[in-house]
Amino acid sequence: MSAKLPMPDLPELNPVIHGKLRLALLSLLVGVEEAEFTWLRAKTGSTDGNLGAQLLKLEEAGYVTVEKKFVNKKPQTTYRITEAGRQSLAEYVRAIKQLLGSAMDA
Repeated sequence: MSAKLPMPDLPELNPVIHGKLRLALLSLLVGVEEAEFTWLRAKTGSTDGNLGAQLLKLEEAGYVTVEKKFVNKKPQTTYRITEAGRQSLAEYVRAIKQLLGSAMDA
């Protein structure tokens, strides 16, 4: 029989960021000044509907801003990560590192 070790306090993972596509979107946006919807769609391989829904969740959380305009009579939607989005992503990464560190120590 092995002795049970006490379970370490597990970090809270931000549920808004924890979604696979939302995490991917923030990870892409943190590396660029801004990104068009079509670029994000190509990078993630997502459908328009799913991408739009996930970007809306990030916008509602205050993690991204959206700008809609027309360029040569065609609609263009551009996204930027906000400071709150940067901070929340950094906190999420720290929590994942803490979680994985605990798992690796076990």
